[in-house]
Amino acid sequence: MSALDSIAWDFPYHSKRMPVLASGVVATSQPLAAQAGLAALADGGNAADAAVAAAAVLTVVEPTGCGLGGDAFAVIWDGSRFAGLNGSGRSPAALAAGRFAGHKTMPARGWDAVTVPGAVSLWAEMSARFGRLGFDRLLASAIRYAREGFAVSPVIARQWEAGAKAHGANPEFREAFMPLGRAPRPGERFAIPDLGRTLEILAETGGEDLYRGSLAERIASQAARQGGALSGADLASHRTEEAAPLSVRFAGFDVLELPPNGQGIAALEALGILDCTAAPGMDPDSADCIHAQIEAMKLALADLYRLVADPAAMTADPLDLIDRGYL
Repeated sequence: MSALDSIAWDFPYHSKRMPVLASGVVATSQPLAAQAGLAALADGGNAADAAVAAAAVLTVVEPTGCGLGGDAFAVIWDGSRFAGLNGSGRSPAALAAGRFAGHKTMPARGWDAVTVPGAVSLWAEMSARFGRLGFDRLLASAIRYAREGFAVSPVIARQWEAGAKAHGANPEFREAFMPLGRAPRPGERFAIPDLGRTLEILAETGGEDLYRGSLAERIASQAARQGGALSGADLASHRTEEAAPLSVRFAGFDVLELPPNGQGIAALEALGILDCTAAPGMDPDSADCIHAQIEAMKLALADLYRLVADPAAMTADPLDLIDRGYL
């Protein structure tokens, strides 16, 4: 039985999601990013190239959810095995527990909420190890949209307006994302030339400058001026880490996720719990099946919140959390 045999081609639900039957597919939350990924494929690139090109464009056209200051994770089929890359940055070395005395939760804003930005390092690693096109080619679309502008899509415009209400008091935010004193409206063209120049520097240096160059120096200097703990040494020491994917069996399929510090292990736990029950044979629309999924996810999330952290600080072995006996 192939995966195609499990598809209900009669589309039994009123809300229809048509499968895309093509030799190359790029899925993103913004069409310009998907176009950039497809253009990379059309130029002879592979999935790794398409992913980097699309991700780079998202930092421009969807700044509400993506940015050069973020992290990235990847699971890649290299033709013979699955490879995992963890591109999440650690917290600054100078942070100490006493800094958060009196806080009930970790700060959500400001420098104390900032970790080393790992996404760009992962892009460069993916490109060098698995891609076919040059790194500068992969960032070309992102650079163009940043410099020349793009039409803001409706959903992102609403998110942008919400972001402006939350962060509009920050002068750097206003300068970069509210040059007219407000968030851009749906369909309005928006350009951010400074981001275009940053992306050009990253394209020219294979991403290195963000960690061990002029951009790193500027980030560290700004942090120091504003009382942040992030330093040039934190940036310079960052490396994308290889992380062998974990897997569980569910309904005849192997499902893969990256190990902690990511949250994918919660999905594996939940699926493993369900596979140990009658869930795979249940009517997926039945109350019993939905109830089983909810309870399995609650158990998995309880472990996630209690145990998952930086692997160097975890008290539990991730493999024990997906051991079938435990599940």
